[in-house]
Amino acid sequence: MSKPLILVTNDDGMFAPGIKALVEVCKEIGEVVVVAPNSPQSGQGHAITLEHPLRLNKVEVFGGVEAYECSGTPVDCVKLAKNVLLRDRKVDLCVSGINHGSNASINIIYSGTMSAAMEASLEGIDSIGFSLLDYSFEADFRPAQHYAGQLIRSVLKNKLKNCKLLSVNIPKLPLEEIKGFKICKQGTGEWIEDFQSAQDPRGQTYYWLTGKFIPDAKETDTDLAALKEGYISIVPSWHDLTKHDAIEPLKYLEHGG
Repeated sequence: MSKPLILVTNDDGMFAPGIKALVEVCKEIGEVVVVAPNSPQSGQGHAITLEHPLRLNKVEVFGGVEAYECSGTPVDCVKLAKNVLLRDRKVDLCVSGINHGSNASINIIYSGTMSAAMEASLEGIDSIGFSLLDYSFEADFRPAQHYAGQLIRSVLKNKLKNCKLLSVNIPKLPLEEIKGFKICKQGTGEWIEDFQSAQDPRGQTYYWLTGKFIPDAKETDTDLAALKEGYISIVPSWHDLTKHDAIEPLKYLEHGG
């Protein structure tokens, strides 16, 4: 039997340790094609490039694994992979990451990592976005690799049920302290944002976004709660932003109030 075809992408760029860790896992499981941005694209969300031409550059980074740098966003990477590089082939799974830092809770909205995986899911491909709760460039990805391999094999064998996209966050813990996987819902919270201002050498004011995330402490069945308890959180995700339970209560708007 032929090996499954796995598309690997990310938002931290081709030379991030996280994507190297993910490629090492995937090449033990199937045939791997990598398409990743040629520069860090964190926080790009589902942005696509419309005003500039996109370029693909084949690179030798992962020891014999077919890999291409893309001049665009993470979503551009997936679009080019699906519609150009692999247009005549069936992609069995798309994996994105391993991201440096959390994409739990509402962070999924801003995440280039998750948007790349979501784009693949829109194309009908089972997709997983992996994130490690460690922002350090020297982060230890070995525990994440171990569990990512388990999950990838399981999804390839059994296929996703009633969804095409998983958001997976891995706590910053030693392998022996991770309790396993937990299927849960996306947590809620809010960013308390602060814009630090300063002046450039020409006297022009500029701003730098900082802040901290405050989770909703009342929730107990969310990705945030699972991570706090030492589990790897798995959130079945979807692109539908409709608030379905508001449709009927808002019917009065059809009649002008």
